Amino acid sequence: MRSPLPRPAARRGVPLAVHLTALVLVPVLGLLALGWVLVAGAVHDSRSAAAAEESVRAVALLDTVRSSIEQEVIPVLTTAVLASPETLAELGLTPAFAAMAGQQAQAAVETTRQATDDALDAVAADSPAAGPARQAAAALEALRAPGAAGTVVFADVLATYEGYLRLSDQLGADQQDAGAGAGRQDVSADTRAAVADVALVARASQAASREIPLFLSTMTDLDEQVGEDTWITARADYRSAAQALADLTDPDLAAAWADTAALTAVRGIDDALESQLLPGATPLVALQMLTLVTQNAERSVAFGALLDTAVGTAVDAAGADRAAADRARDTTLQVGAALLAVSAGAVVWVGRSVSRSLGRLADRAQEVSRGSLVDVEVSGPREVRTVSAALQASVASLRRIQDQAGAVAAGDLDHALLAEPLPGPLGEVVHASVQQIVTSVREREELQSALAHQAAHDPLTELPNRAQARRLLTSALHRAQRSGAAIGLLFVDLDGFKAVNDGFGHAAGDHVLRTVAGRLHDGVRSGDVVCRLGGDEFVVLLEPVDGEEALLELSARLIEAVSAPITVGGATMAVGASIGVAVSRDAGTDGDALLAQADAAVYRAKAHGRGRAELFDEALRAQLVERAELQAAIAAGLAAGEMRLDYQPVCDVVSGALIGYEALIRWDRPGHGVVQPDAFIAAAEASRLICQLDRWVLHEATRQLAEWRTGTGPVRPGEPTVAVNISGRHLSDSRVVTDVVDALTASGLPAGLLVVEITETVLVDDPAAYAHLAALRDLGVGIAIDDFGTGYTSIGQLRHMPVDTVKIDRSFIASDEPSHRTLVALMIQSAHAFGLTVVAEGVEDPAQLARLQADSCDLAQGYLLARPLGVQAAHAMLLAGRQDTTIGV
Repeated sequence: MRSPLPRPAARRGVPLAVHLTALVLVPVLGLLALGWVLVAGAVHDSRSAAAAEESVRAVALLDTVRSSIEQEVIPVLTTAVLASPETLAELGLTPAFAAMAGQQAQAAVETTRQATDDALDAVAADSPAAGPARQAAAALEALRAPGAAGTVVFADVLATYEGYLRLSDQLGADQQDAGAGAGRQDVSADTRAAVADVALVARASQAASREIPLFLSTMTDLDEQVGEDTWITARADYRSAAQALADLTDPDLAAAWADTAALTAVRGIDDALESQLLPGATPLVALQMLTLVTQNAERSVAFGALLDTAVGTAVDAAGADRAAADRARDTTLQVGAALLAVSAGAVVWVGRSVSRSLGRLADRAQEVSRGSLVDVEVSGPREVRTVSAALQASVASLRRIQDQAGAVAAGDLDHALLAEPLPGPLGEVVHASVQQIVTSVREREELQSALAHQAAHDPLTELPNRAQARRLLTSALHRAQRSGAAIGLLFVDLDGFKAVNDGFGHAAGDHVLRTVAGRLHDGVRSGDVVCRLGGDEFVVLLEPVDGEEALLELSARLIEAVSAPITVGGATMAVGASIGVAVSRDAGTDGDALLAQADAAVYRAKAHGRGRAELFDEALRAQLVERAELQAAIAAGLAAGEMRLDYQPVCDVVSGALIGYEALIRWDRPGHGVVQPDAFIAAAEASRLICQLDRWVLHEATRQLAEWRTGTGPVRPGEPTVAVNISGRHLSDSRVVTDVVDALTASGLPAGLLVVEITETVLVDDPAAYAHLAALRDLGVGIAIDDFGTGYTSIGQLRHMPVDTVKIDRSFIASDEPSHRTLVALMIQSAHAFGLTVVAEGVEDPAQLARLQADSCDLAQGYLLARPLGVQAAHAMLLAGRQDTTIGV
């Protein structure tokens, strides 16, 4: 009987419409990305213009406040003048006039104060000038002192005067900062020039407002303390600022300045002060002083108006920049939207004009591939029509082949169809074939294959039988002899199978045997072979093997798999398994001898209680029994809560500050006291028990640190950390990443506060560990190489490793050999060059710590800094917030 043709695979690949759409969309997406950049730039420009506008307004507000404050100081100086008999005599003022002038000065104080308060109130809370305004208000409150009967008394005129001057200086500096902030924005050249004009006018306004108060100070005793040349310096500043106004870029502003400079008050002040600079100048009399004060107020108003004009010009320029940026943004968005619309239309057009005809052709081709010889419509673009015509011709040829195959299948070799030639090589093959002979040969081959399979396989389980097992074993031994490798043989004898046969019948027993065969097959590697010797006996041939420990571990897994309950016809039954393990070590080729050794081992397994594995080598078996007992005790201790963690502090080498802890496992074993890790970790690492220990340490260490952080309140980001050692076996396990994530999730500890420590031999011996370390590092977990320098990792390999920290082994730290000291310094320098943190282990004396400090080592741990601490002591050290070298000693 002719076997059916294989079913063609389903149509794969991406539809052509998707490719064409992508072809259209790729450049569009690029343009959209460019548009996005342009929009972002426009938004940035708009924000910069708005910021510049606010800064310029702040300059105006601060200038108003500053000018008001400097006007407020004039009544202060007037009061000082009137309080000085010598000055009154010098000015020729009568006591009656002085009393009247004093009352006017008191009233002027209140008026100028109100003007200053109004200027401060005009500053909005969200203005850049709000901060300086609040500071100025606070300073004014300290300077102002209420007196009796509503008068104002200045206990210390000099202190008050100097306070006003300092406040004015501070506001002037704040004005300059605001102007500089506007100038730093990304604005147009016009706006930048307008901002520069504002700065020039503000400087001139500030210099002008300082002249009269400083000049008035010369009329009192203040000139001896403040310095009589101070007003001369202020005059020079005003001259310089006024000359700088010649550089104003705005013509209207320049004209406004010319008008201001021509004012009577401005010119009057200039003439009066310039006359006082001449040698032997006559001091001004009271009336002249009054005129000067009045002109100063007018000049302040004029400069305020000039500054308002400059600010208005700058604000208008910044507003124009912002409007231009908004227009650019809107235009870009509109163009992008139009581009998207055009692209969508292009995609629709492509789909309708090209994809439709190609889709019909693809559908017909798929039907043909499934064996349905349908008619193919020849339509669409020229290229599509050419392909359609070719497919239609192929369908016609296939139909003729189909008809001829039908005739051959019916045995009608004389049918007329067979005489019709077919084009191409396919036709030659069909004409050259004699289906009857091909069918006979195929049936004979299938029969031979079936007979060979039956001779070598167990009919119940389809596993190799005893004879095939012996052949396979002999072949494996010869290969091992040539390669020098070892092979392992597991003899599996079911426990309790006779009870299943007796209690549930042979049909149930057959089902159990098939189930056990499947479980054994699924439990070994793809290259290993499971055979059934007969009855309830199986063997597993493994080549090559790493050693007896691996075979015993595999045996334990197989025993566990076989012992799982089996349901047959609603009834649940279970069998166990005893396994004998034998390993070829002497390059022998006697398969029967190795089988006999495994058989003897399985009998010993049954004699020791069944459900276990026994190794044939008696001496090794004794050691493994001892180790198995220790492993059982470890497992029992882990379940009974006998494990605990100590925490050794990791400290900053320079400051001694606590950076984190390394979690160290301890076993409080009943009857043995505290068992150190060296006494039981090796036994745990010989089996998967080490993975259970690692999981427990991960959960306990992260839980404890999370609890400490919750109890101690806020701490610095990234501190303290907790380091946990992960074994090579666990790191190679595919579940290691899940185990770490589970521990972090359960504790709520940030991933950045967990450090996983591994030995460098793990990375050298198991390249698969790189992927797991990279995955952990992607989670944010820190990776540290422990005991660095004792393995085979070169310093140059550090740059390629997925690690963050290098822990130098204590043997290098403790050594006094010059070569070791040089090597430690080289390790530190190289690690720093690769961006890694360096931790020195086993620091036990101050000289070692001093060398590490000299070598710029980052962190250290050891008995000199702190011994491993219990939970309470470690917590106390964390609460102290510093290194405590006495705790735990």
